[in-house]
Amino acid sequence: MTSPFEDQQYCKTTLGNGLRILSAPMPGTRSVSVSLYVGAGSRYETPSEAGLSHLLEHLLFKGSEKRPSAQLISETIDSVGGVMNAGTDRELTVYYAKVARPHFQRAADVLADMIRHPLIEAAEIEKERKVVIEELASIEDSPAQLVDVLLDATMWPDQPLGRDVAGTEESVNGLTREATLDYMHRQYIPNNIVVAVAGAVDHAEIVDFFSDALGDWNQGSPSRWFPAIDGQTAPRARVQYKRTEQAHIEIAVHALSNQDPDRFAVDLISIILGEGMSSRLFMELREKRALCYDVHSYASHYLDTGAFAVYTGVDPKKTVEATGALLEQLALVRDSGVSDEELHKAKELSKGRLLLRMEDTRNVSGWIGGQEMLNGFVRTPDEVVELVDAVTSDDIRRIAKRLLDDRKLSMALVGPFRSDKRFASLLKV
Repeated sequence: MTSPFEDQQYCKTTLGNGLRILSAPMPGTRSVSVSLYVGAGSRYETPSEAGLSHLLEHLLFKGSEKRPSAQLISETIDSVGGVMNAGTDRELTVYYAKVARPHFQRAADVLADMIRHPLIEAAEIEKERKVVIEELASIEDSPAQLVDVLLDATMWPDQPLGRDVAGTEESVNGLTREATLDYMHRQYIPNNIVVAVAGAVDHAEIVDFFSDALGDWNQGSPSRWFPAIDGQTAPRARVQYKRTEQAHIEIAVHALSNQDPDRFAVDLISIILGEGMSSRLFMELREKRALCYDVHSYASHYLDTGAFAVYTGVDPKKTVEATGALLEQLALVRDSGVSDEELHKAKELSKGRLLLRMEDTRNVSGWIGGQEMLNGFVRTPDEVVELVDAVTSDDIRRIAKRLLDDRKLSMALVGPFRSDKRFASLLKV
């Protein structure tokens, strides 16, 4: 199978109304994936709109002009063995379908109709509101997810980044049809949308289809996302009481945006510390100390900020010991750096994971569409491989020293605890 970036990186056409159409040729594939990215997400919402992007994403599957019911929309793709879904995040919303190559226009048509001509009926809003509230309730019953939400609220209080993408039960109950339509007409406009297609499809065919389907759609002036506010000058800790068998611990620092050239160093630190069964955290907390079953780290990159976090779930009686062990490992990478062998292994893991993803049309359409939507340009996998390879052990230590500052530590804890006082005093690296 030919890599989509070997002979030709990708093709891009911008229509007169600002709609961007990107394609990645994958001539050896039998599938085609169509993704439509919209500049809409929780960072675009005011407090009274919290959860609106997510609710709207659900509603687009409830009926459109050509297919006026959820069943007709689903059957269009199900009947040819395809898959279709969507997702809302902080900075974008994506709708996608993956089908066999002969059904490209079918997939493109259902997505274009959904995104441009949704019905947004009042009765469907009321039904889907209940569905979203059940989704929120499921998070309350999942401490490992709940601690993520609590950590965001701790790191970014009183701002969109600190809210659950789905909002709260109170905010979702307050969303009206008028507010939903206003938001849709503001954000769902062609100059705020990217079409990304990957597979054995000619770029000209893609452009012709979407020119006919969306070319006469009038552009507008979408709202911008709300910038992150980072006024943290001292460690923060928050506890949410829950009668659980485990204490769920998450510790994080503010990190780097997806525009920062050092973001790849942060990703490699995360791999070395807590991604995989040979990572430092896994070996220390699970293999050596037998404190936990799950321990890991992750890095998140947003338009103007980021986060680097470590997580574990332990017996509540071992919470202090586990917290200390997590902080010890953070201090160790900051003060002593990493070995050449560790860095090499992390680079190979990072590159291998990326390159293997590029064999799937859905991943490739997401690769080009997501980058174009967020960055306004697309790096090829080979370019990213070069950036990863360029990271040195000195870079790792420099970035670790820059980020791992006592004053910037945030901790979230979900478990059978009433107060954060005993844990806040531990936050030192």
